[in-house]
Amino acid sequence: MTSPYTCILFDLDGTIADSAPGITATLAYTLERIGLPIPRPSELLAWVGPPIMDSFRDLAHLTLPEAENALAIYREKYLDDGVSDSTVFPGMPQLIKDVHDAGIPFSLATSKPELPATLILEHYALARLFTVITGASEDEVRSAKKDVVEEALLRLKNLGVDISRPVMVGDREHDIQGAAAHGVPTIAVDWGYGSPAEYVGSIELAHDTDELRKLLLGE
Repeated sequence: MTSPYTCILFDLDGTIADSAPGITATLAYTLERIGLPIPRPSELLAWVGPPIMDSFRDLAHLTLPEAENALAIYREKYLDDGVSDSTVFPGMPQLIKDVHDAGIPFSLATSKPELPATLILEHYALARLFTVITGASEDEVRSAKKDVVEEALLRLKNLGVDISRPVMVGDREHDIQGAAAHGVPTIAVDWGYGSPAEYVGSIELAHDTDELRKLLLGE
């Protein structure tokens, strides 16, 4: 097999892990704590993937001080309970192992802060396989997907990785747009939280991990 890519960036929520249950339960707890009505479960799914501070602003309509207070409540609860309420999508552990065994460098590229992202990967014995784990910074200064992609590529480059032909793997429009900001193409996966309209701009759409394996590793 010959991969068309020199390195790979993987989104986490909705791509590697079904982390929505822990995220939405923590959001419901947070919104109740700050006195806001709790949206329907289907509406809470819109929060899964984008930077959480953006969602506090755009979906809950909080001011910056209100959002910072909500973030503190959310993080404490998520690290206590939510981070463990996730499952890895079928086939993803083996796919990640296959990419590792093929010798292709790869980084996580998630808008989730690096600590909970690492904890999820460690729980499923996947963290050690990644060349780099890149996520949002704790202060949320780096949380937009384009900034996370930029940091992931920089970290790979600093390790001597050839980043001339990278690819992003993700499930939401934020992945596609964030990667495109740096000229990185995206393979979308349809088992996550994105809708068909969000796949616009992707170069391929994988329906299962076997299809994704062929796209990433070649025939």
